[in-house]
Amino acid sequence: MNKNNNSIKKAKLIITIVDRNKTEFYADVLSEFECNMQMVLYGNGTADNKTLKTLGLNNEKGIILSVIRTDKIKSALNTLDEKFKTIKNGKGIAVVDIGSTGIRVLV
Repeated sequence: MNKNNNSIKKAKLIITIVDRNKTEFYADVLSEFECNMQMVLYGNGTADNKTLKTLGLNNEKGIILSVIRTDKIKSALNTLDEKFKTIKNGKGIAVVDIGSTGIRVLV
């Protein structure tokens, strides 16, 4: 009797917010974790132009919604964390619901 494990895998949504010019890069990074679905949205931050100029920040953001199997979430978040720390101008935020214990946020 062949016992293939063809059961449906649970998945979670990772929401990643990055500078707009890094959106495609991070979408590609996340796709390496066998995303079931991925959607990219574009938006603007809420800070006023004076504040942005003073801090040297960009107001245009990319929002990446990625549905990833739960067994790949930890690896995806660890990879994002490493990229946020090492890519020039590559800072971002990643949020995932981790159940009753709350959410995990990477900045």
